[in-house]
Amino acid sequence: MSDSPFRRIVEASAPDFWRLWYVGLIVSTVRWLETIVVGVVVYQRTDSAFLVSMMTMLRLLPMSLFGVFLGALAERFDRGRTLLIVVLLMSVTSAVLAVLDRIGQLEVWHLAFASFINGCGWCTDNPVRRVMMGEVVGREQMGTAMSLDVGATNASRMLGPAFGGFLLVETGIQGAFVLSVLMYCTALWAIMTVRSRIPRSADSGAVLARISEGLALVRSDKRLIGVLVVTVIYNIFAWPFTSMIPVIGRDRLHLGPEGVGLLATMDGVGAFAGALLLALWLIPKWYGWSYLGGVVCYLIAVVVFALAQSPVLAGTALLLTGLGGAGFATMQATLVYLAAPAEMRSRLLGVLTVCIGTGPIGFLWLGWLADRIGAHSATAVTGVLGLLALAATSRWWKEI
Repeated sequence: MSDSPFRRIVEASAPDFWRLWYVGLIVSTVRWLETIVVGVVVYQRTDSAFLVSMMTMLRLLPMSLFGVFLGALAERFDRGRTLLIVVLLMSVTSAVLAVLDRIGQLEVWHLAFASFINGCGWCTDNPVRRVMMGEVVGREQMGTAMSLDVGATNASRMLGPAFGGFLLVETGIQGAFVLSVLMYCTALWAIMTVRSRIPRSADSGAVLARISEGLALVRSDKRLIGVLVVTVIYNIFAWPFTSMIPVIGRDRLHLGPEGVGLLATMDGVGAFAGALLLALWLIPKWYGWSYLGGVVCYLIAVVVFALAQSPVLAGTALLLTGLGGAGFATMQATLVYLAAPAEMRSRLLGVLTVCIGTGPIGFLWLGWLADRIGAHSATAVTGVLGLLALAATSRWWKEI
């Protein structure tokens, strides 16, 4: 431990890493806070599990629509300024929603539109903020840096849902959006104090040509193909279950908004613990096993959560989804970053973002099925299908 990557980042890394880390923590906390608040409010107003699922789906849709394009485009602009504009846009969106609720004009379609806008900001995270982090800490420490970043993201999954549930009861949805704006302001300050500048690519080639080069590299690298295949499976069959937590919490476990918020927090508790363990002890030769094992653990825990009839068992299952998700999320961007040439990291992380953006397929499927056979049954079926899909694609992911 005396010279571990974790200690080197803590002691020697430039303050810019921690500023970027803080931005990720804030943006992710707001994302989870608003996801749980919007989910509960939409379900209260519409009584439709499908529409609840659509709110989260809309946050993912820009990834599939714009991920590759933004990854290639990011190489042509100052990433610090891009990050500032993105966070500013998301803060304005939350402010508008707070005002609309204040004057009594907030509608479900406003929440849907805002979810899509914030999703546009989310899909820049890999090719902009995380590339900046990698350049600040260096290639050798990227795995540890990502563990710390995923730890922050998962800490937000503890904080965000809990804040959201309690604020919804005490202040209504307006209070949740006001808190979002205040938190975004601190992130904007952190971005403005980042001193490192990632130079724009010397190659001024067209964006479409850059995209073509990136896709050609993916096709020629079996490791990248394996990572992307597993990412698609996770985002179609695993992660969409989070949209059903408010529905299952209310209808099957008979919890109120505070209880739903605390239940959703358990996923973040497990994920935070998992990310911390990875930061302390994970070594490169176990990167692939952490990635694959995390997905398997996650899918099994999703099935257990869906079938649980007590809050205790459901919360335990969510702890396990968190642990598994930490292994997957930490290694997802790390494996792509390490496999990519330095000049192509943004565009390949853009390709990864598109694979993450396949999530809307899973959210559409899960929401549609939940309205027909019930949220808990649909979630269990989807988890089992994910395990079968993973088994069927072993010839690709074994290359990892």
